[in-house]
Amino acid sequence: MFTHIRTSKENKVVIAQLTRKHGLGAENVIARIALAQSLEIDKKLDLKNIRNTGGKEYSRSVLFGEYEEVYIGMVCTLYEIHKTHRDIGKYIKSHLDSGLEILSKEESLSLPI
Repeated sequence: MFTHIRTSKENKVVIAQLTRKHGLGAENVIARIALAQSLEIDKKLDLKNIRNTGGKEYSRSVLFGEYEEVYIGMVCTLYEIHKTHRDIGKYIKSHLDSGLEILSKEESLSLPI
C-alpha cells in the first residue's frame, strides 16, 4: 500500500494559491476538498492519463487525517476494488489532481471581469 501521494507539478502552485485565497491554514485541507470534489463527479479516471509527480507531497496521515478509511473507502467504492489493491495510490493521486484542476477552473470562472 502507498505511504505518500504527490500531486502534479502544476497543482503544487494551485494548492498554495487556493489555500492562501481561502485562508484554509494547512494545505492538506484544500487537497481533501479537491479529492472529494473529484470523487463526487462519480467518474472513473484512466490511470494511463496519470499526471507527473513533481508537486506537493503528502503522507497518508497528513492527507487524510482521521478520515483515511472514509477517503479510501470512497475510492474503493467507485472502482469496486479492495483497499489493498495495488493501484489504490494511483487512483487517489489521479482524483487529487483532477479535483485540484476542477477547483482551479471554478476559481478562474468566478473572477470579476
